[in-house]
Amino acid sequence: MQTFEQSTLVPGVRRFHAAEIGSTNTEALVRAALGETGPLWITADRQTGGRARSGRSWTSPVGNLAASLLVTLPCGPEVAHHLALLAGVALVDAIRDAGVVSEANVPMYVKWPNDVLIGGAKVSGILAESTSHTPGHLTAVIGFGVNIAGEPDDVDRAVTSLSRHVKPDAIQPTADSLLVHLAQRMQHWLSVWNCGKDFASIRNAWLERSFQSGTVMSVNFGDGRHEGFFAGLDSDGALLLGDERGQRHRITYGDVTIESAHGREG
Repeated sequence: MQTFEQSTLVPGVRRFHAAEIGSTNTEALVRAALGETGPLWITADRQTGGRARSGRSWTSPVGNLAASLLVTLPCGPEVAHHLALLAGVALVDAIRDAGVVSEANVPMYVKWPNDVLIGGAKVSGILAESTSHTPGHLTAVIGFGVNIAGEPDDVDRAVTSLSRHVKPDAIQPTADSLLVHLAQRMQHWLSVWNCGKDFASIRNAWLERSFQSGTVMSVNFGDGRHEGFFAGLDSDGALLLGDERGQRHRITYGDVTIESAHGREG
């Protein structure tokens, strides 16, 4: 049987922590099915069977952050897709709040819909899942995998870790210290979002933390590929992909690759 240490992470928010777990998101979803409403963070020193978007896996060795927030919100499932964007904003802010990562030469930004990149390399993935058990209430699980001490070497894209970008003379970040900042930022942005009533503020914050409009990019749908440039987000958070004919295509699903002067990134 899995053993969890219980504590209070920030006022009103609990934390259950395990030395090792298969998936923090799976554990949170199981607890939600049993009636847990949160807010509750599930964390682990080591995650062995983490899940990422599109069925990919996400392993998290000791030293990295594996954490999932379970929360019940007074809204319907139609706004659940906002949560991945909100979480990206919160994570960028949390990393900046920690004050250890230098962005002087290597920028950090969010990539639609659920990644945080530093210098074009993935430092974190976010997986937001939801299930409604009570009419008018949304139970959501938002999982974060952040490379802090190191990064995997068995992935098909550029990856990095926070430890590679620490400011001179700064203290190395830890999973626990980053988690406190992340919990605070998630509470803040969930309050601003207010079940989608002020998604405009989330959208604007996301755009401020993303790459520039006009950035060349492509979107892979599994059975096809579209190339174009970043033209922002629509009012509901869908990606807008511009093309050479002056048209904008609304994208709600797909893997985004950023094209840069240094080659393909992210």
